[in-house]
Amino acid sequence: MPGTKSAGSVQEAVDLTLDLRSPPESAKKLENKEDFSVLNGSPSELPSLETTKGITAFQTLIHLVKGNMGTGILGLPLAVKNAGILMGPLSLLAMGFIACHCMHILVRCAQHFCHRLNRPFMDYGDTVMHGLEASPSAWLRKHAQWGRYMVSFFLILTQLGFCCVYIVFLADNVKQVVEAINVTTNNCHYNETANLTPTLDSRLYMLAFLPVLVLLALIRNLRVLSIFSMLANLSMLLSLVIIAQYSVQDIPDPSRLPLIASWKTYSLFFGTAIFSFESIGVVLPLENKMMNARRFPAVLSLGMFIVTALYIGIGVLGYMRFENDIKASITLNLPNCWLYQSVKLFYVAGILCTYTLQFYVPAEIIIPFAVSQVSKRWALLLDLSIRFTMVCLTCILAILIPRLDLVISLVGSVSSSALALIIPPLLEITTYYSEGMSPFTIIKDALISILGFMGFVAGTYQALDELIQPGHAVTFSNSTTLIQ
Repeated sequence: MPGTKSAGSVQEAVDLTLDLRSPPESAKKLENKEDFSVLNGSPSELPSLETTKGITAFQTLIHLVKGNMGTGILGLPLAVKNAGILMGPLSLLAMGFIACHCMHILVRCAQHFCHRLNRPFMDYGDTVMHGLEASPSAWLRKHAQWGRYMVSFFLILTQLGFCCVYIVFLADNVKQVVEAINVTTNNCHYNETANLTPTLDSRLYMLAFLPVLVLLALIRNLRVLSIFSMLANLSMLLSLVIIAQYSVQDIPDPSRLPLIASWKTYSLFFGTAIFSFESIGVVLPLENKMMNARRFPAVLSLGMFIVTALYIGIGVLGYMRFENDIKASITLNLPNCWLYQSVKLFYVAGILCTYTLQFYVPAEIIIPFAVSQVSKRWALLLDLSIRFTMVCLTCILAILIPRLDLVISLVGSVSSSALALIIPPLLEITTYYSEGMSPFTIIKDALISILGFMGFVAGTYQALDELIQPGHAVTFSNSTTLIQ
């Protein structure tokens, strides 16, 4: 990883991924009539991007792979169970291909408008706005500004959804470590996951993390967290290696597993899978920062191939190893020896830092606009108040929906499907329709958007249905044991 070489390269990674600029600078730019980032969907037009050197193709590849490595990959074994041992990996392969294709569409459309408007870079929100301005529909051209607002809304929804998932993940894993501390041993060969002694309510663990998350969210310049970002990446990478090493041991006969699962649970698979392909927001900043942007399409394809292969590998191995006992996060299936308990703690440390990075994106969309509406005297107080309120909101939502698998599926179905599958194909149609498009391309784009919309509706419905059905209620006193 480039981040392992020096703190400076980690600094570059943080700047690149999340457009790290301080809120005071953002607030000042709001007063500039030529600023395009008041409510953009991918805050990435940074002074730092213009003044720093470009990154190599290898560094771009690492950033792209790293952008997809969150909690979603840990939920893929359960997602494969919801789809079937055959349908799961095939669907992940198809979804990875479609997601990669949609990323290519977004890059082509952004480049198209950059050349037409003579601009060096264009973010997701601006690309959608200019796409609507180029459409043959007068109504869409008139309301083109809403394209940027729509992308901003879904980006905020997605990032805050990630934060809710992280809180549930933190509570579940720390709770399991604490409850198993008396039965944790040094023998990892014969020690299976033991029955845990219930301690505190899982919601209390979530509240216990709240002060820490608030303090981290109050940091308005994330450059000071660059070293923690590097440690988070290393800890999660090490954890994945150990998880894969354990999963390949003593795999039962996979012939007993269903090839295709029920269509009802398949909708939950869709939400979890699309949640995992979470890097579309960093595609355009990566393309802009690359020294040789002409090579970006090849790097993007290679990166998504690696990501999809990792997803299929972890998903299939985890399901084959634990079968119907697989939990919402594969870390919850690890045995109670200190090696595998440390994996949970490593991932907890990584996710704790990642929460701050994910939180920064919606904060940089909402706070500058809000601060610009008040006098300078109240700007700092309003800034901190919004941050505190947003962190509390994510914690409250996590408490209301403490089932990790359903939170992941719900966030993926509602917002990730819109950003990754629905919007890019429609953007291609509005961008190139007036210039002439083949019927095949139009039909292809329409089918992808319809697929994304169907996944959005079915996944959202099934996740909400699972939440409200009494038979599927979770026992809050021990939320690490999920009722399947």
